Amino acid sequence: MPLNTEVFRTRAISAVVFAAIMLTGLLWNIWSFLALFIIIHAGCWWEYGKITEKIERISIHPYLTMGFIAAGMAILLSFCGNYYAIGNFPLRENLVLPLSLAGFVLMAMGLLHKGTTLTLKGFARLALGLAYISLSWGMMMDLRQKGIGAIFGDLGWILPVVLIGSIWVNDTMAYIVGSLIGKTPLSAISPKKTWEGTIGGAILAIVVVALTSKFAFNTAWLYAIVIPAIGAVVGTLGDLLESKLKRMAGVKDSGNMMPGHGGFLDRFDSMLLATPAVWVFVQIFG
Repeated sequence: MPLNTEVFRTRAISAVVFAAIMLTGLLWNIWSFLALFIIIHAGCWWEYGKITEKIERISIHPYLTMGFIAAGMAILLSFCGNYYAIGNFPLRENLVLPLSLAGFVLMAMGLLHKGTTLTLKGFARLALGLAYISLSWGMMMDLRQKGIGAIFGDLGWILPVVLIGSIWVNDTMAYIVGSLIGKTPLSAISPKKTWEGTIGGAILAIVVVALTSKFAFNTAWLYAIVIPAIGAVVGTLGDLLESKLKRMAGVKDSGNMMPGHGGFLDRFDSMLLATPAVWVFVQIFG
């Protein structure tokens, strides 16, 4: 198939812009990190609401989605410790309750609006987003704070960067290996994925990220190996889960946040499952 230069240019430009925004948010400071994930949280929730509408054949008023976004923000901020304070104004202590109340008020307004047609199953599926999206990004905020008190300064960005880098490398390597030698379909949910690409991508991601994080960041070998392994394996499950949701909704992309690359859920589906898995690992092994 001949290369469509216009499509390639669009995808390349959006990928460069996306990478620049992500790296700025991840590496600048703790506040840029928070701002980045507040935006990602809201974008994921908005798309999740739209997908839920299509799956359950219901109509969700924007007030209801905004209510879940506000309640989800309360969950996210509940993971923000004393580092997230403006003077004598810690965000967790001062914003979690007001955001929770605002969320419930907006939910009630959305539920009572005449434009809402909601079933109990639809509401339950929507509420699952608090665990699927909000809890995951709250745990990401907690991971960001793990290395702030290090002797050499703020090293809290290392764990998130190693995890995100693992997922990016795994996705890239799985695509390359699958394109070269892939023959066995991984799942009917995502026909383009192959076992060869998945296994090859995971192995290469573990090797590349483990060596990089060990020798560039002096990460302990346990973390250097286990985190990319989690990113590769659990991240692939997250990708398949989102593909399943899109198939149930009958859509190709979750949104159009990035021209040629899809929406927020398309970009962060792997992280939504991998982040809690890494968080549990870190909690156990300190």
